[in-house]
Amino acid sequence: MGEDAINMFCYQCSQTAHGTGCTVSGVCGKVPTVAKLQDNLIFAAKGMAAYLYHARELGATDSEVDAFLERAFYATFTNVNFEAEDLIAMALEAGEMNVRTMRLLKNAHIDAFGEPQPNEVQTGTVKGPGILVTGHGLKAIGELLKQTEGTGINVYTHSEMLPAHGYPGLKKYKHLVGNLGKAWFDQKKLFAEYPVAILVTSNCIMPPKDEYKDRMFTTGPVHMPGVTHIDGYDFSALIEKAKSLPELPDKQGEFTLTTGFSANVVLSLADKIKGLVETGKIRHFFLVGGCDAPLKKSSYYRDFVEKLPKDTVILTLACGKFRFNDLDLGDIEGVPRLIDIGQCNDAIVAVDIATGLADLFGVSINELPLSMNISWMEQKAVSILWSLLHLGIKGITLGPILPAWVNEDILKVLVDTYDIHIIGDPEEDIVRMMG
Repeated sequence: MGEDAINMFCYQCSQTAHGTGCTVSGVCGKVPTVAKLQDNLIFAAKGMAAYLYHARELGATDSEVDAFLERAFYATFTNVNFEAEDLIAMALEAGEMNVRTMRLLKNAHIDAFGEPQPNEVQTGTVKGPGILVTGHGLKAIGELLKQTEGTGINVYTHSEMLPAHGYPGLKKYKHLVGNLGKAWFDQKKLFAEYPVAILVTSNCIMPPKDEYKDRMFTTGPVHMPGVTHIDGYDFSALIEKAKSLPELPDKQGEFTLTTGFSANVVLSLADKIKGLVETGKIRHFFLVGGCDAPLKKSSYYRDFVEKLPKDTVILTLACGKFRFNDLDLGDIEGVPRLIDIGQCNDAIVAVDIATGLADLFGVSINELPLSMNISWMEQKAVSILWSLLHLGIKGITLGPILPAWVNEDILKVLVDTYDIHIIGDPEEDIVRMMG
């Protein structure tokens, strides 16, 4: 980027120096790109750290990933790395390290709770007091289920905790009775509606309303002013609060959800899938999911799935699936058309399925009749995007808006090198992807 650009850097505001190179004025080209690539690397490292935290809860660590995080955070000091090309290389390396991290966490989940199996999940309530668990912390819900067994308390999942119902070591507890609500941002309405105790196990907490703040508890890395925090896994206070609250009624939900499709479960259908593809009964696979956000444009994803031809199969994961996972899409000769593979970190499961299908047909992943349409936010989504790019996957569609760290220069690299697309009209996007 040149010595002149480096000399323009302002150490007081951590941006380029005021004048012709000022980021605020929008005149400078290269230096703002470097700043945005540093932001990107910070987001990727933060997302990876979240997955590593949950893996470490279950006793799994990776010293090579830890060492990379040290380098990544050091490289984002305001006066360390000014090379745009090097920061892109580090982003791809972050993707590689996140692949290791997601596999580390997936293996830790399987070691602790068994390999997921498809399971139908009710969305209504069961008579009795309840605890609603949100977030991503399977270790926390596992400990809670142990402590609430035999107490008469029913446990419900919310948002990214839905995949807990697929793990044999968790679904064996009969008082894990269902899922309430959808994506993380329905908290204020949902938590006020149900008089239950609430446990938040990871990111995606929203500032609580006063009407339920006194029955909300946090654990692990999550803290919120005015909310009781539990250090460790002694949930006695949470359990006592649940017992003191009114019982929920028996009330059937409007639909059931299905989750728990592991790579082994999907690939056990490999011969059937191959036959259905070769006879034209399955024409295309889509990965649709990711991080959801309360944006009007996010309704695109339900429209997209509803408009997909009936000879297509949809893999989904993360909270983005709640845009459409209540739809009954049926199956294709025993192969479900909607396959929920889990939490956002279970993107590694999608990679394993894609790799398995590529091996089955003797082609590369990019040659498969497979398209990825990923809903976007930040942090964990950044880590996953760079993981996919590290693996050489091209043609990914992103939405509903561009990542915040992308400017015109970065977008050009993403489009020219990786064939990244931004969502448009659902029908036109389907034609493009299937073409």
